[in-house]
Amino acid sequence: MASFEKLESNKVKLGMTISAEDFDKAVDKAYLKLRKTITVPGFRKGHAPKGVIEKAYGWYVFVDDAFDEAYPAVYEAAVKEHDVKPVDRPDITILSAEKGEDVAFEAVVTVMPEVSLGQYKGIEVEKQEYNVTDEMVNAEIERERENVARMIDVERPVENGDEVELDYFGTVDGVKFEGGTAEHQTLVIGSGMFIPGFEEQMIGMNVGEEKDLNVKFPDEYHSEELKGKDAVFHVKVHAVRVKELPEADDEFAKDVSEFNTIAELRDHKKEELEKKAMNEAKAKKENDVIEKAVANATVDIPDVMIDRQADRMLNDIRYRLSMQGISLEDYCKYTGTKTEVMKAEMKNEAERRVKTQLVLDAIMKAEGIKAENDEVEKKIDEYCAQFDDKAEEFKAKLNEDDKAYFEDQVLLDKTINMLVDSAIEK
Repeated sequence: MASFEKLESNKVKLGMTISAEDFDKAVDKAYLKLRKTITVPGFRKGHAPKGVIEKAYGWYVFVDDAFDEAYPAVYEAAVKEHDVKPVDRPDITILSAEKGEDVAFEAVVTVMPEVSLGQYKGIEVEKQEYNVTDEMVNAEIERERENVARMIDVERPVENGDEVELDYFGTVDGVKFEGGTAEHQTLVIGSGMFIPGFEEQMIGMNVGEEKDLNVKFPDEYHSEELKGKDAVFHVKVHAVRVKELPEADDEFAKDVSEFNTIAELRDHKKEELEKKAMNEAKAKKENDVIEKAVANATVDIPDVMIDRQADRMLNDIRYRLSMQGISLEDYCKYTGTKTEVMKAEMKNEAERRVKTQLVLDAIMKAEGIKAENDEVEKKIDEYCAQFDDKAEEFKAKLNEDDKAYFEDQVLLDKTINMLVDSAIEK
């Protein structure tokens, strides 16, 4: 039997003993490990008997390694006995260790904090209204027109909004500079892609015309050699093009969709917008309810939980950057920051996430919410469906940890649905 004492700051103390018999067995294992490193006169290294090593160095030479071998099983049994939920490694202290006697030790460990729930049922939230207008549908149709628009050549002077094909080379004090030359470059006039003054001075030019443009590089320009410098760009226009949009008619609808008429396409776009708006309203309501339920609860969160959540968030950024071929270290160099600073800036959000999870878990327990087998299977099937013909193959490879993840998702969904269903819209 292990003793149990509740301490301050979400810590508990467990008092335990390792039987003399079990510790002797651990000492034998420690001997097999240590004899390879201990030198005893008259014996080849690694061949000195246990008794000889003990006589030469004392029984205590085996204690540390024997303890490391024996204590985990005893500690885990004590954790299970008192239903302790550690959130950090235990701080172990050996109280007594004598040859032939039980070994006494204690472990101080930070545990999952207790949550004091406030109101979480019948929470008042603002009613989420959504209205899909004709203007919103028109905007969707315009986006489709833009997607299939084509550029056509025109024989007239350059105007704002035109796409121009040009050659150019730039000089500073009559000398060309690196990166200042291009041939058959395309540029949309008015896009602001070139330095100030460049695009504006091209307005009015004709195809085949050449011209010198006088500009000044911005003081905050990325190149140290060019920032703030006056420059001249010699440009030649090869083509002037404008965007031609298709008419929003039945033929257009057939080209861009499975529908035969523009009216059907508009109805479809409206349905999509309504579904999106409905989902956004649902998500907003869920977030509002959860946020208020969490705010109404009280919990003293151990620093280690916040720190580990911040680490997970930082690792998530590291992973996303790696998908773009960028390391977190290089990102820090580019942005002039440090990982420690990034992590520190995440602490508030990390604390919010930890508290939210703790409160939802506490509500789940208070309401006795369970995940039924058929609900878990349905959740797994929904996820596996995305793999189409390989869905069953993927499902067959799921292990117990994977299934536990889907069970957690079912529990979370049911908890949130309960909160939302009980909420009062004002």
